[in-house]
Amino acid sequence: MPATEYQGSIASLGRSILSIRRDQVHNMDGNNEASAQEAELEQFQKQVADRFNDLSAVSNEDLLSLGWIRRLLDEFICCQEEFRGILFNNKGHLCRQPMDRFIAEYFERSVKALDVCNAIRDGVELIRQWQRYLEIVLTALDSSSSQRTLGEGQFRRAKKALTDLTIAMLDEKDSGGVLAHRNRSFGRNTTHKDPRPHGHFRSLSWSVSRSWSAAKQLQAISNNLVPPRGNEIMATNGLVVAVFTMSSILLFVMWALVAAIPCQDRGLQVHFAVPRHFSWGPSIMSLHDKILEESKKRERKNASGLMKEIYQIEKCARHMNELADSVQFPLTEDREAEVMQGVQELAGICEAMKEGLDPLERRVRELFHRILRNRTEGLDCLSKPNHPE
Repeated sequence: MPATEYQGSIASLGRSILSIRRDQVHNMDGNNEASAQEAELEQFQKQVADRFNDLSAVSNEDLLSLGWIRRLLDEFICCQEEFRGILFNNKGHLCRQPMDRFIAEYFERSVKALDVCNAIRDGVELIRQWQRYLEIVLTALDSSSSQRTLGEGQFRRAKKALTDLTIAMLDEKDSGGVLAHRNRSFGRNTTHKDPRPHGHFRSLSWSVSRSWSAAKQLQAISNNLVPPRGNEIMATNGLVVAVFTMSSILLFVMWALVAAIPCQDRGLQVHFAVPRHFSWGPSIMSLHDKILEESKKRERKNASGLMKEIYQIEKCARHMNELADSVQFPLTEDREAEVMQGVQELAGICEAMKEGLDPLERRVRELFHRILRNRTEGLDCLSKPNHPE
């Protein structure tokens, strides 16, 4: 049955999804435990809605900036911890049919999200490589320590770094994404800092092959993700609604990360639709539509990532290349002032990278470990069908 039919079958009752269960509970006099569970589930829906309403209030200029992406991960981690609490408080229900199937499907989606986290971490490292090229340009064109006018040698060095940056970014686009040249994961620490070669190399995850695709992974996460039916809601005491909520925002967050950051075989054409009667649905769909619209802009269509700072790198590097190609020596005061203005813009981008990339990587690392821990705890509950309530 398609998602729209599910939606119609529930909406036709003229009530919210959880009101089905509320009526059932209110007919059970003195059932304080059921009432507390109902309140917990409704509070979770409200918290998810509030968090994503705040995220969707972002301006178009700041959407997919380093700061906004960190906020997105922070809010998702909070939602995940709240969901973990719900599962912990309802251990006795997880092994019952059909709840056992829904929770197992969620944990299967979370496994696929781990590979996305690994690929995103590698994308962050690639951006650091681009940042190093920008720092070479800044060093070459820094005239603060000398009273002399910028000369041909300094411009040649800056031009070479800009050319290397352009090639690196084009190689990433042509290859469809970045892959790690060695096997590693968030579970292994390394201090190896060798520059990465251009082109294809192996993914960060031990389980990901050279043919791994971010687009296909997102598709796998979205498979069979449909709103629960009324009878499924009642059979699970409403818990299935929380599972659908977490699965939906998991898909959205992974999709947004792939949209923003370079990774192997990026692709955004994943079916994503949330019925509007979910309190968090409008804000999620608003963000989805904004990001999709951004990806369709002419200057962003072939971008290696939609992150705001990546666009700034491309734009500023292109401008500096044009300046380097057009300068004549000795520089006039006007032309040198124009170069210095471009250098200041580059310096601002580099500073934003220095302040933002490390915290972003830490958030992705934390997300990886939280997903892994929650899955391990959940599977442990499912493996104990006689666990007391």
